[in-house]
Amino acid sequence: MIIVTGGAGLIGANMIWELNRRGMDDILVVDNIASTEKWKNLSHLRYSNYMHRSAFLEQLKSGKKLDGVEAVIHMGACSSTTERDGDFLMENNFHYTVEVCLAALEAGARFITASSAATYGGGELGFSDSLDLMPRLLPLNMYGYSKKLFDMWCLRQGLLSEVVNLKFFNVYGPDEYHKGSMMSMVCRAVPQVRETGRIRLFRSGDPAYGDGEFFRDFVYSKDCAALMCWFMENRSCNGIFNVGTGKARSWNDLAHAVFAAMDVAPDIEYFDMPEHLKGKYQYFTEADMSWMEREHCPLRFHTLEEGVRDYVCNYLLKDDPYLCSIR
Repeated sequence: MIIVTGGAGLIGANMIWELNRRGMDDILVVDNIASTEKWKNLSHLRYSNYMHRSAFLEQLKSGKKLDGVEAVIHMGACSSTTERDGDFLMENNFHYTVEVCLAALEAGARFITASSAATYGGGELGFSDSLDLMPRLLPLNMYGYSKKLFDMWCLRQGLLSEVVNLKFFNVYGPDEYHKGSMMSMVCRAVPQVRETGRIRLFRSGDPAYGDGEFFRDFVYSKDCAALMCWFMENRSCNGIFNVGTGKARSWNDLAHAVFAAMDVAPDIEYFDMPEHLKGKYQYFTEADMSWMEREHCPLRFHTLEEGVRDYVCNYLLKDDPYLCSIR
């Protein structure tokens, strides 16, 4: 059995899709669907059981073993970079992850979890996943701090030779439709173009950057899933690793990729950044992906244009993007 926490979320659902594609469906999905539309992310997937995240945590705390579990893919967390409830983030992103990690290791299961590029803060110290850099990182928000806490806990406990913590950069792709304001710009841009013919981007609040010319490392969710499967198969490769393309691209580049995929002439409108993001916004991120050569990882990621075209043409422009995931 494989356990995927956050299995109804963006990366979790893509992981289950990839496992299904490889013929695996003995999967326990752990999540908190509640009254959201996340259930639709599971509707096209094959899995053996579902458990609420609270019930799963209670079982772990009661001492129930994860016997017979091959791997725990722990994507369950609050992924909102604007979440301001620090106590909630501490419990959900840090303490919960510690419990799941310890249970997985006790059972001899492969443990793979999500850290975040948000741990790098404003990028003043660069974007190397070197352990020497990690203690000095200064996240810009509580979300990034909660992710750094678990990375640091693993370092102090000497567990980075046994686990995989993945620092995901800007992930976009199928099954993010429930995320509201946290959806990727690709997902939000397509209806904007359909309705108005244009895409709206933030106006720059930093004189060092032009409007729409702040840079992010955009990574396709299918590549994230394929990479996690590679880590499942290569249990000797452990530690903290960046997950991005290694190539920073501007929001203007992203918008132009969407227009090209939709065969629409580019038309971009810039507007002021909301107050709650000022001072907490990353103007540049670029994953140092040198670890892939060092660890002999052979995977090739989609370029921005390739990933956006697949996502837009094969999902977002279809009448039902969920059904498009059944392949």
